[in-house]
Amino acid sequence: MTIITQLLVLALLAVTIQATPSSPFHHKHTRSSKKVASTWWASWHASDFPVSSLSWSKYSRVTYAFAVTTTDINTLDLGPSGDQYLNELVGNGHKHGVQVAVAIGGWTGSRYFSDHVSTAAKRTEFVHTVINLVNKYKLDGIDFDWEYPGQQGIGCNGLSTADTANFLSFLKLLRADPVGSKLVLSAATGLAPFTSASGTPSTDVSGFAQVLDFIEIMNYDVWGPWSSAVGPNAPLDDSCAPVGDHQGSAMSAVHSWTSAGMPAHQIVLGVAAYGHAFRVHAAQAIVNGKLAAYPAFDASNPPLGDKWDNAGGTDVCGVYEPSGGTFSFNGMIENGFLSSNGLPANGIKYRYGSCSQTPYVWNPTSEVMISYDNAQSFTAKGKYISSAGLRGFSMWEAGGDSHDILLNAIRSGGGY
Repeated sequence: MTIITQLLVLALLAVTIQATPSSPFHHKHTRSSKKVASTWWASWHASDFPVSSLSWSKYSRVTYAFAVTTTDINTLDLGPSGDQYLNELVGNGHKHGVQVAVAIGGWTGSRYFSDHVSTAAKRTEFVHTVINLVNKYKLDGIDFDWEYPGQQGIGCNGLSTADTANFLSFLKLLRADPVGSKLVLSAATGLAPFTSASGTPSTDVSGFAQVLDFIEIMNYDVWGPWSSAVGPNAPLDDSCAPVGDHQGSAMSAVHSWTSAGMPAHQIVLGVAAYGHAFRVHAAQAIVNGKLAAYPAFDASNPPLGDKWDNAGGTDVCGVYEPSGGTFSFNGMIENGFLSSNGLPANGIKYRYGSCSQTPYVWNPTSEVMISYDNAQSFTAKGKYISSAGLRGFSMWEAGGDSHDILLNAIRSGGGY
């Protein structure tokens, strides 16, 4: 090889090396196939369940809840002490090799999503807002918890028939950003695919599958105080329930999403470390000496939940909301429904729904019945995640568990 030839080769090699970083594929995100073991960490419960209480070795991802949308498209509200908590969460997560994400939105924090993605200019501006959040806190991912595109949600959300289409356009733009291309992006969803322009569930969500790493189907709040009877908060299955009680379940939700084009391996099952309480009088609670299935409850006298329950007050829409009657799994132990091992306490009536694969307890003295999840139901959900080829689980919320009883159960069932 002549000297001139050698110089030409070296020059071409230098050009190649310099050009590589600007290649459109240089920052392309590589989708992982590893199982997801995730949880949401609620910042407003930090005094009871600090960052230091998280069992980092048992999670692959922890998500801060919430960064709330505001009237200012350039501002996301992390809540009181949010800056401190998020820095602490990221520091601890990275120390343990765990991804840390931020959930944007939430039930009370999704009011301005529709506006922020409504035009091309606003989508560009909102992408910058998200990227600024990522860069400031060195985040590994973003979890979009828009409740719900194309639907009203809490009652004062912005709303447009183009919400779902605009959301997809925004996510594509975020993915095209050099920083956004490397993020792990997810979306917490309802049981049905995002609402289409016609007001029905979308029949094709394949576009979302291309830009999101996975979705988290929020398989909880299926039945609650708003329902006509006591039903499972988080049913695994409802196909075997009476026809009138088909309100949705993990299995039916996965079928709906996969039928619309979301691959099973891009679905994470959202699971609940809490349950809903109802006032059920003895005549309705007990049938033939056993707890009844789907009993009627006294809506005029709702029970208060545990210390984390909403005691009643005006919501962000200015509407009065009564107490929610919500008990975390840990709260059920603290309030005497369960023993420290998570099993029913003495004097508490118990039933396990073979169809929904979820338990119920009833206190004969207070006449409070709770539909919830325990180790048995979490094990069943873990086994389903494995058998259905789902990506993993995400638990709402980390602090609701007690000594990892639920976390250990779903990891065991899922083969983690």
